[in-house]
This record gives sequence, C-alpha cells and structure tokens, in this order.
Amino acid sequence: MAFIQAHIFSSTLGRGASVNVIKPQKGQPKKILWLLHGASDDYSIWHRRTSIERYADDYGIAVVMPDVEISKYLNLAHGGRFYDYVAKELPAVMHNFFGFSLRREDNMICGLSMGGEGALKIGLANPEKYSVIGCLSAGMQNMPLPEDTKAIDHDSNPYLYMIFDGVEVTGSVQDMEGSVKRILAENLPVPRVYHAIGSDDFLLKAAHRAKELFESIEGNPFDYSYTEDAGAHTWSYWDDHIRSFLAYAMQ
Repeated sequence: MAFIQAHIFSSTLGRGASVNVIKPQKGQPKKILWLLHGASDDYSIWHRRTSIERYADDYGIAVVMPDVEISKYLNLAHGGRFYDYVAKELPAVMHNFFGFSLRREDNMICGLSMGGEGALKIGLANPEKYSVIGCLSAGMQNMPLPEDTKAIDHDSNPYLYMIFDGVEVTGSVQDMEGSVKRILAENLPVPRVYHAIGSDDFLLKAAHRAKELFESIEGNPFDYSYTEDAGAHTWSYWDDHIRSFLAYAMQ
C-alpha cells in the first residue's frame, strides 16, 4: 500500500488543505473509504492511532482522510464551507489525482465521534454518492441544536455562533431525520448503515436517537446494524470497530 500526504488548494475553502490517502500501489482500489476524524483530532489521527493501512490492504481499498478542523462537517455560518469541501470538491479532486471511482457503489463513508455524526449527515444527504455509512461512537445531534439559531450570542457561545448563527436547520444537511424521510419519500438509493458505540460512551443518548429513528422504519431498508458493546470513547474501541465496519461494508 502507498501512504500519501497531500497538500492541495481548495477552491471551496479558499485556501490550502491537507488530506492523507492510502491506496494500493498497483491498479485501482476495489472501493474508496472516506474516513472522518473527531473534534479533538485532525486528518492524521486515524493513521497514527489505528492499523487502518493494514486493514485497507486486507480488502484492497483506498482510504481518504480529510481535515475539517472542528467544523462538524458543515458549511459554517462564520467560516469555511467544509460540507461542500468533503462532499463535493474533494471526491472530484481525488478522481483527478488518482482516478478514484465516483460511482456510488464504490464509495463508503465512516467516522468517529464528530466524524461519525459527519458520516451520517453527509451520507444521508447524498445517498446517490455513498452506498455504505459507518457511525462510530456518535449518533444524531451529538451536541444539541440551538432552539433559535438567530438568537445565539457570540460572547456567551462563540462555537455555536460560528456554526449556526442564523442558519435554518430544518431541511439542511444537519437535519438527518429529514434526509432519511427524503430518501424514502423520493425513492432515492438507500445506503446501508453500520452503527457502533461503547456502553460507557458519553454520546450514548445521541446514538440512541439514531437507533430509534432507523429501527422505527418498517422493513429495515437501510440494513441498519447497531452494536452497543463494552467500551468507551477510546482508540482501542475504534480500532476494533473500524474492522467490524469494513467486514459489514465489504460483504
């Protein structure tokens, strides 16, 4: 496998951006995994703290690990358009650089914590682009949404102000329940969803919100697989469960 550290110019962000890529040295990968980091880390963390390169080699896949700072994988009210960067610009860049397939059946997206929520948001908002979604140690709305995004005070909560100031959540990529309903109502392609969280994880409530939504849908059209087992918000848990995700996704 080849490990590539790329520093590109993003027209979407209007500045340079960094991304790590794992790919087979010969030929094209069987599939592409978009692997998303959490809020306390960056694009380098999956490669440093897990054996993702070895797992990618086992399956003959490529892995793309972008950097999005603490953006929640959204277009920020005051900041970069990170959703557009990951979901729209970067796939085209990777296709141009490496010839990575843009076909839905060849692309899957997964992440942990902020990245797990991000994978759900991006995957459900773009069911025509991703065939499999993985959410580790996260769920729907890891951080509760403000009731009135127009009433956020910058001084008391600069982080929420940066993300949500005046943003309409309903019908946006942040509205994951709305995305699920749109997929079903419009007969869009339905991605498969793998979801895992440790029983001692502080984001259990967010995970249960997602679980209740998917398990309420008759017939399980998302092939929703939920695992709640021993573990916490740790790298040992994520290293174990990224392998479980790949076993689910590649079957």
